[in-house]
Amino acid sequence: MEQVYLTLNAGSSNLKYSVYDAQVRHKLTAGKLEFKVSPSDSPDENALSLAVDRVVALVENTFGGDCIAAVGHRVVHGGDFYSQPILVDEEVLVRLKTLIPLAPLHLPAEINAVEIIRQHYPDMAQVVCFDTAFHATQMPLAQWFALPRALNEQGVKRYGFHGLSYQYISTQLACVLQPEHRAKVIVAHLGNGASLCAMQDGKSVTTTMGFTALDGLVMGTRCGELDAGVVLHLCQQQGMSLNEVQQLLYKQSGLLGVSGVSSDMRELERSCKPEALQARQLFCLRAAQKLAGLIPALNGLDAIVFCGGIGEHSAATRTMICDYLAWLGVKLDVHANSVAGAGTQSINRIHAEGSALGVYVIATNEELMIAQQSAALVSPH
Repeated sequence: MEQVYLTLNAGSSNLKYSVYDAQVRHKLTAGKLEFKVSPSDSPDENALSLAVDRVVALVENTFGGDCIAAVGHRVVHGGDFYSQPILVDEEVLVRLKTLIPLAPLHLPAEINAVEIIRQHYPDMAQVVCFDTAFHATQMPLAQWFALPRALNEQGVKRYGFHGLSYQYISTQLACVLQPEHRAKVIVAHLGNGASLCAMQDGKSVTTTMGFTALDGLVMGTRCGELDAGVVLHLCQQQGMSLNEVQQLLYKQSGLLGVSGVSSDMRELERSCKPEALQARQLFCLRAAQKLAGLIPALNGLDAIVFCGGIGEHSAATRTMICDYLAWLGVKLDVHANSVAGAGTQSINRIHAEGSALGVYVIATNEELMIAQQSAALVSPH
């Protein structure tokens, strides 16, 4: 019986999983289980427990009992504690729980999934892999807010997210990008969650997400960058509660809020409503503005890489963003851009001859990163 690696990504209303072979070269299966949440929109532990048990049973029935070498979990926040993946023990769990205030919408479900495995399958090795870890190499200034220093010391600073995606992309730069395009790269992870990361030689220098995954770009239902005074106004002048503001900023804004149509870029591209076009334009304008704003941290730019659901599949979005950046000398190959990420096409390079910057599309693979990191800790040789 060959052992496999199981990856779990627990959300408040679903559990995503994938299974990789012992050499972590091939994805053997993957899926997502949906379940109901409590009225408070918090994760239902019993529903999550049933989902975890179903996934483990499916894997063991398919690949044999005791086949799981390790379970790797995507965990959104490692705070200042963790800049590398780590094997789970009681101390790790205690520390993770202290970080819940930094990511109250994500960490509870992720920690619950870890605890369920520990309770139901106590001999199963578990690894937690952090979305913040890749950004531990950020230049120190990039992590600061202009707030009193005491708050920074308390952990109120810019962490950055989507790190597992960016780490995967960093492993692909040498084999996909032309040599002259590899040193100073800005990666655009564009999807329902969206951010940018400036990389120097494959390492994070700065990124657009900060203390939470709410900052930076316009997203599917999240507002992105926002004047903090708006929050004060909503609470003080319009009488909104903190929970109502949280719902507004995380679930009712972004592409959905601006368009009034959908949070899905595919639906917005099909829509004839002017509000849908405006939402797309705002998404792309903000992405271009933020991308340009990262260039000083790199002291130049060699290439732009698009990834994520929108970044990989929406040629129109890539075109609009690059049109806003034409002053940098960006030129797209119209045909290459139109087919990149579409169907079985495997085109990565989408810049035209004579473009001052390289422009590429790379399909990201966060699950592979989790599986590889888990294997490296459980079977280091």
